[in-house]
Amino acid sequence: MSFFSSFSCRLSALCLVLGVAGNAVWGQIDADDLPELGDVASTDLSMQAEKKIGQEIMNEIRRDAAYLDDPEIEAYLNRLGNRLAAASPDAGIGFHFFPVNDPMINAFAMFGGYIGVNAGLVLAVRNESELAGVLAHEISHVTQRHLARGIARQKQISGVTLMAIAAAILAAHSNPDLASATMAGASAGAVQAQLGFSRDFEREADRIGFQILQKAGFDVRGMSSFFSRLQRATRVYENNAPVYLRTHPLSVERISDMQNRELNQPYRQAPDSLEFLLTRARLQAMRGTPDEAVTHFRALLAEQKTLHVAATRYGLAVALARKKDWAAAETTLNALRQDKIASPMIDRLYAESRVRRGDAAGGLAAFREALGRYPDAMALIYGYGEALLEKRMFAEAQTFLTQSLRRNTGDARLYKLQARAYAATGKMGLQHQALAEAYALEGALPAAIEQLELAQRAKDNDFYTNSSIDARLRQLKQKQAEAK
Repeated sequence: MSFFSSFSCRLSALCLVLGVAGNAVWGQIDADDLPELGDVASTDLSMQAEKKIGQEIMNEIRRDAAYLDDPEIEAYLNRLGNRLAAASPDAGIGFHFFPVNDPMINAFAMFGGYIGVNAGLVLAVRNESELAGVLAHEISHVTQRHLARGIARQKQISGVTLMAIAAAILAAHSNPDLASATMAGASAGAVQAQLGFSRDFEREADRIGFQILQKAGFDVRGMSSFFSRLQRATRVYENNAPVYLRTHPLSVERISDMQNRELNQPYRQAPDSLEFLLTRARLQAMRGTPDEAVTHFRALLAEQKTLHVAATRYGLAVALARKKDWAAAETTLNALRQDKIASPMIDRLYAESRVRRGDAAGGLAAFREALGRYPDAMALIYGYGEALLEKRMFAEAQTFLTQSLRRNTGDARLYKLQARAYAATGKMGLQHQALAEAYALEGALPAAIEQLELAQRAKDNDFYTNSSIDARLRQLKQKQAEAK
């Protein structure tokens, strides 16, 4: 089952969370009570509402097996995406970019600035400017509020139809044929109209995306070069064209418009960043079996079929780590470090390799050294916390994770690591309290409330801890009541 197939099957529960399903019987909603959705300037689907919808959908996505839970890949996508967003017409929207473990060539914009990027897209582009061109296009769909404007075309739209449209849009990004399954209980015509962005919206996203790409300092030819290659690929795919082409109508006119915009632009060299090259190598190393990945990268190095030797060596190290050949991974990474190839991605895997092969002191020292250079690299923070827990250094782990959470209060993964550290030392009240915060950040309010109720019954709490647990429990129960 595809990623969005499984997601759309859970949409009815999501509707309740969103508060759209407030009435017991949809058919009893009076049309006069519904908001009239107009153009982007007057639509009652506010950006705040879009953010809420996007957040709830994102909470569902994070629980799906196809969500690529890799902090380093996600960090790279957000560095690239936020650089582009800063050059957009409305940088204040706030964007979040996340990876999807899907080999199909696709990227998709959701409500509220959430943008998904398939692994297949990152591996299909030839350079970073091409990837930036696709992301700039998707950012433009958000800043121009194309999802809301598309929905606004359906006057006096009902809540159930709105949510069915949202489901169909998301389902279509993975499997356009699946969209018909999401139309039950809604206007089939309204849903069908939203399965892809209109040609007008696509042209607008091309124009704004081009401006974003230019302002952000990338090669503006990256957009047309990638889309042109996709268009040529349709002759190979025939009726099974890439998902991106089926949800983003691509025409000769659009390609010509992109190329015409480039004519008066001076050539700008935009070298690929090291993080882009390492991210591509990391994704490639995750494909197939560990042995197949190791063989692939060793062949590239032996036959000198790579333009980016450092990234290829890093890919080999990732493949060796998958194979749990930690000594070989460390040796490969140490060669990169000696060549002064500097990246938190390299440093994290190097430190982890040392810990895993038995050199705990050396590995922990490598983590601390790397954190001194890259104090905000979340993958390093997670890795160091994990290593401290693995080596049963629980007091140090508690101190480090508490300090990290002061700087990153909205990080569910850190709260889960903190809960493990508390559990290891028998601090049950604090363990449940930390888990409650993690679940609350993930949108699982019932689970968060349950953890706080368990925390209340813990026997090891002091007065301050009990007071904070009681106050937080009241907050979450109020939030749950408002959601209902």
